[in-house]
Amino acid sequence: MSQADTYRNALLAGADQLAVQLDDHQTDQLLAYHAGLVKWNQAYNLTAVRDPLEMISRHLLDSLAIVPFLPAGSLLDVGTGAGLPGVVVAMVRPDIEVTCLDSNGKKIRFIRQMIMELGLKQVATTQARVESFSAEPFNAITSRAFASLADMVQWSRHLLASDGQFLAMKGQYPEAELAALPAAVDVLAVQRLHVPGLPGERHLVRLGWSQ
Repeated sequence: MSQADTYRNALLAGADQLAVQLDDHQTDQLLAYHAGLVKWNQAYNLTAVRDPLEMISRHLLDSLAIVPFLPAGSLLDVGTGAGLPGVVVAMVRPDIEVTCLDSNGKKIRFIRQMIMELGLKQVATTQARVESFSAEPFNAITSRAFASLADMVQWSRHLLASDGQFLAMKGQYPEAELAALPAAVDVLAVQRLHVPGLPGERHLVRLGWSQ
């Protein structure tokens, strides 16, 4: 079996376990993004993960795990890094307009290259700090290992629509972070995620803001 077949099989098997249906075009796009990530990472250190097969589970499948919980509309991915989960979401959820935000120029340049190569017309990029970024309110704001829950809410709540949700991707159950949230934050759900091939715990914290 070729390396390409190994990556494809790992992606499809993992997506199936996550109950995320991928068509051939989406699969090809995800694998092309994966190939770009592997290539650029050699020169630009986009991620500490070096093993291409590990990238499938730790980056692609981890991002796909939140897809069933995302509302349609607009999504801001704060501290997106190499486009995780924002770019992955955009490839499989055409009903979501994604804005990837990060202060790191080389990571934003990588995302822009992927947008061009893969024709991801519903993805926008912004190189900025979230505190100083202004835009029309988003239906959802997501982050993956970006900041504490309290900081995420404080720094980005001006960008959330009145009925929107914060969706924070966390490892272990963030008991201390939940306890530190201000009273105006509604904890809508904390869901345990089971990401195929990924050791350790993963949780998705869904928050609302009381006006």
